[in-house]
Amino acid sequence: MKGIVFTEFLEMVELDFGLEVVDSIIESSNLPSEGIYTSIGTYDFNEMLSLITNLSTTVKIPVGDLIYTFGHFLFNSLAKAHPEVIENYKSPLPLIYSIEDHIHVHVKKLYPEAELPTFRIVEKTENSISLIYSSSRGLYRLAQGLLEKTFAHFNTTATVKYSLLKEDGTQVKFDIVQNGE
Repeated sequence: MKGIVFTEFLEMVELDFGLEVVDSIIESSNLPSEGIYTSIGTYDFNEMLSLITNLSTTVKIPVGDLIYTFGHFLFNSLAKAHPEVIENYKSPLPLIYSIEDHIHVHVKKLYPEAELPTFRIVEKTENSISLIYSSSRGLYRLAQGLLEKTFAHFNTTATVKYSLLKEDGTQVKFDIVQNGE
């Protein structure tokens, strides 16, 4: 997993829960990296699982809720770090339509070894989209947070619903309807 995900996660934890919680979850996670991450490095996904699990235990918030909140936080961080990815879009749905053909292509140029989820569009209309998220990591709640924050970025809202196609969350269908405003 790319280091930027780790550095942004720890930034969110520090902002939301304090530096002591960051130190605590790093210490209790027994990490091969010792919790030292660079944004361009690559680290074992199990380290993220350990950090999230220990954060959940420490702050008494379910893992899924923390991952979802991190999706919101990560969107803002990525939008600031890479505005060129978003600046060509005037509204959220075209941006979401282009995840595979534009955004993930851009990410792969920056981070060639990144293991990205796939988003296969199964249906789209002028104000809605249905897509299938697939990832061996099962971080669909992160995807949910990123998708929702896409609408907020464009000062609009949407109803984002998901249904697990595989119980472990490695394949999930998202149905998104942009709210009329």
